Amino acid sequence: MSGIIANRSVDIDRAIEVFVRGFSFTRSFTYPYVPERVGPVWVVRDTLRKNPRDYRREEWVAHEVEPAEVDRVAREHTRGSFAVCAFLAAGDDDAPMRAAYKSLGYRLGTTEPLMAHDLRRIPRSASPATVERVLTREMADRVTAIARARQIPDAYLTKAAPIRQYVALVDGEVVGRVGSIVTPLGTWCSNMHVLPAFRRRGIGKTMLARMLRDDRDDGAITAVLTASHAGAKLYPVVGYQQLATLYLFTPRKR
Repeated sequence: MSGIIANRSVDIDRAIEVFVRGFSFTRSFTYPYVPERVGPVWVVRDTLRKNPRDYRREEWVAHEVEPAEVDRVAREHTRGSFAVCAFLAAGDDDAPMRAAYKSLGYRLGTTEPLMAHDLRRIPRSASPATVERVLTREMADRVTAIARARQIPDAYLTKAAPIRQYVALVDGEVVGRVGSIVTPLGTWCSNMHVLPAFRRRGIGKTMLARMLRDDRDDGAITAVLTASHAGAKLYPVVGYQQLATLYLFTPRKR
């Protein structure tokens, strides 16, 4: 299967921890949303709030843990609504896991490939865009305008910040964006997007190549992301390989 790592010794758990820490970082822009281990699984959620109705949905993250055990731990420790992010190694039969969660009253939503890059070989790329790192409030505001959501707080508009935001510019117009979040075990790629009118011109590849080189220069040894099914066709072109698949299960109302 193209783009999938066949070696089962690959440390999927390492990539999952990068996912957990990177995902929680961006969710913390408005209120602290933190990762923690609860028994055999991860949970990412809001820190304690005064009003329980203010809690955002929790994400319980599991790999090689029986669905019944994930369900038990999540229901015992949840503070409100939750979903389960269950990871399965690429190429494994997902039928038993899907059947198990269905029997426990869960509905399957999206699935996303979990992909990683070892940062050893990063291709060169040519496109009509120039790529810049966002280091000013003016540029950050321009990114917010096209994303319709804040992508980087003022405190992180420095070269030493744990998040690096990049933009692709064509004739001075912002046509794409991508972010890289530094975690202890690797970098997390966040919100890669190119405006529809500018796709299929190599702009996404150019942004990713710049980001990955900066990741490597900063000392990272792996870069991780989850991909849409359309994105999963782009990322192998720059060297990402699939480790696993994320299955998002939500409990049906009882």
